[in-house]
Amino acid sequence: MEEKDQTVRVKRKRHSAEFKAEAIKACLQPGVSVAAVALHYRLNANMLRTWVTAHERALAERNRTSVTAPAAEFIALPMPATHERVAPAPADIVIEVKRGAATVGSWNDAVLKICSTRGRPFQFSGR
Repeated sequence: MEEKDQTVRVKRKRHSAEFKAEAIKACLQPGVSVAAVALHYRLNANMLRTWVTAHERALAERNRTSVTAPAAEFIALPMPATHERVAPAPADIVIEVKRGAATVGSWNDAVLKICSTRGRPFQFSGR
């Protein structure tokens, strides 16, 4: 006796748009879980979650308004006819470092030039 493999094709259920809308509306109620609604309507919870997500995305897309920014324009600002000179910085820089009873201070421009010619910033190590 010869047995043939008979595969039974299970047709997928097709739910109407009204049924989907009713199930989605039930899911959107406050305090209701998708799993509980899925059990009530005899649906797979993952499928129902997919429907709800698609519904929320469609709502967001409909509610999205296109925002257009105005074209950039050049705005001329009034400037004074003559530029005022800024006073030059003083030549001496005074730094006072206090550690206990010792005080180091009055670093002038010459000392700062010597420190800067070594190629690294001046660092004070107070041991």
